[in-house]
Amino acid sequence: MSEQIASGLAEGVQPDQLLDATGLHCPLPLLKAKQALAGLAPGQLLEVSATDAGSWRDMAAFTELSEHVMEARTQRGDVYVFWIRKAGNARS
Repeated sequence: MSEQIASGLAEGVQPDQLLDATGLHCPLPLLKAKQALAGLAPGQLLEVSATDAGSWRDMAAFTELSEHVMEARTQRGDVYVFWIRKAGNARS
């Protein structure tokens, strides 16, 4: 797995919610991410940290099959970090 950062995600972007799923095994990181997204408003950004290697594949597949957007993902040592934007238009 290689580092992958989307060009649209600027350094220092603050997510609307942080989810620490480290230490959880498949499928819990994905399930917790789905629950967290359900509580966000459209357009808000969720940052997920996970240590389960399967989360790299699971989060990508989930966002491809949903309307949510994977803004970026990276691997920092044993931790995988994902930035997922909730589907829908942000209200102004």
